[in-house]
Amino acid sequence: MVFFTASTDRAVIAGAMATFHSKTCIRFVSRSTEIDYLSIENRDGCYSSLGRTCGKQVVSLSTRGCVYLNHALGFYHEHTRSDRNRYVTINWQNINTAMQYNFNKENTNNLNTPYDYSSLMHYGKTAVTINLNTITPQVHNEILLIYKDI
Repeated sequence: MVFFTASTDRAVIAGAMATFHSKTCIRFVSRSTEIDYLSIENRDGCYSSLGRTCGKQVVSLSTRGCVYLNHALGFYHEHTRSDRNRYVTINWQNINTAMQYNFNKENTNNLNTPYDYSSLMHYGKTAVTINLNTITPQVHNEILLIYKDI
């Protein structure tokens, strides 16, 4: 994955990339003249297109812990998995209408991986709420919920 960063948090970004290098087969290399690349910037908010786009692809990482580098790599949010209704209930009435698209189920192949409540790619239970919990975990005998999920 070719990248260029205009962000002032170069050390933080380098650390995140080093984690990818040590735990996955994904490799980031600095951009020289490549036409397709990630441009990591500190803009207003955190965002990226999902998956690879052609040309310059802006990844805005305005806050630490922002997951949008994962989006640029093609990762969906965990709570949008095709099998999510077995693990969580989405409380649509509690979600800001303009943000409901963030909870739409995706057509995913989960490769028999377990649902991960504690994933960095899983919204917290009060994400984009207008009043109460937006995500409610379903308790299953085979799943242990950790304290932050309840």
